[in-house]
Amino acid sequence: MNAHDKRNMQLASPAMAAVLTAQFFSALADNATLIISIAILKSHGLLMQIPLLQSAYIVPFIVLAAFAGQIADAFPKNRVMLAANLVKIAGALALTVHVNPLAAYALIGFGDTVYSPAKYGILAQMFRPALLVRANGMMEGSTIIAGLAGAILGGLLADYSLAWACIGLLTCYGTAAIVNLFIPTLRAENPGAGFHPWSQVLRFWATLDQLYRHDDPRFSLLGTSLFWGAGITLRLMLFAWVPVALGIMDNHTPANLMAAIAIGIVIGAGAAGAWITLKTVNRALFGSLLLGPAILALALAHSLIPTVAVMIALGTCAGLFVVPLNALLQEYGHKTIGAGRALAVQNFSEKVAMLVMVGLYGVTVRAGAPVIGTAIGFGLLVLLLVGVLALLRLRHAAPHMQHTVR
Repeated sequence: MNAHDKRNMQLASPAMAAVLTAQFFSALADNATLIISIAILKSHGLLMQIPLLQSAYIVPFIVLAAFAGQIADAFPKNRVMLAANLVKIAGALALTVHVNPLAAYALIGFGDTVYSPAKYGILAQMFRPALLVRANGMMEGSTIIAGLAGAILGGLLADYSLAWACIGLLTCYGTAAIVNLFIPTLRAENPGAGFHPWSQVLRFWATLDQLYRHDDPRFSLLGTSLFWGAGITLRLMLFAWVPVALGIMDNHTPANLMAAIAIGIVIGAGAAGAWITLKTVNRALFGSLLLGPAILALALAHSLIPTVAVMIALGTCAGLFVVPLNALLQEYGHKTIGAGRALAVQNFSEKVAMLVMVGLYGVTVRAGAPVIGTAIGFGLLVLLLVGVLALLRLRHAAPHMQHTVR
């Protein structure tokens, strides 16, 4: 089957089922690994290293950003996904043989650095633009469900036996690798390119400059970076906010509230697939402009049930916002520089945004700022940033507005 035929593939095809299944098991193991790594550090009394786990995972995305996209585009993406899962298996093996969890989780981050542009880039090769937003919605839904299942499974296995937990990780990553074999082999988007480090760095920065100079990819990059930066910060903030605002001291309630956001994202992703196409992508702004008010409503909540409702609404707005933006960047990359290179820049931008926003939150905590006040300030900051993003988009993307208001 040639590339053109692949672009007319149906969402219910066996190929799409293989992509989603491989992504599900790989993402499930990724999320379980974090919980299991935390449990291992606790068992060794290394509590001070726990905050460094997320950084150990993120740093490879930033350091290797110049090379990940080229790798994804230089080879058939199903083979890149397989190789990346093998790297993740190596990380799980490292945990099994008692390598420091920071090093093991960094190795898994290295695998995911290459896996991420390949898994999203292959969608742009498989589906025509009319189906790409829906395909992304299915991918996001699969990833979110896997994240919930991975956190639950990781906690259960870690409490039962750390040895069995590591075996569970190996099983999940191994299953993902096996399913990768059933994904069709499509042509490489940029075969035969060399891998000279300095030239790759220069090429990456040229790609970043190109994407930020054009309205559609700039809109996607800024929007998804804001989404992930705010999301990771909110996850950390919940563990401080819940005891103060709700008077609940356990660790399960913040995790359950994050699950409520995930449910909302699934709803929002489904709504995006049904309501938004690449021609009407500006409709995603409706979701973005509600993120700030939703966070402010959360900051002022004082009981559990309204909080859960706000979290689901927040997730719905987020899903409605981020899914179309992912599809917009994939299609632009596929038509120009290669989806893998575009998505590598996206990963870089998102991870930098995560480090910056988490760093700002850390500064406010160390300064002794009140928890409720910090949450309100965070909501106002998000409202300001999405407002600026919307103004930039509407100023430079006037031709799209006729589709948005239809």
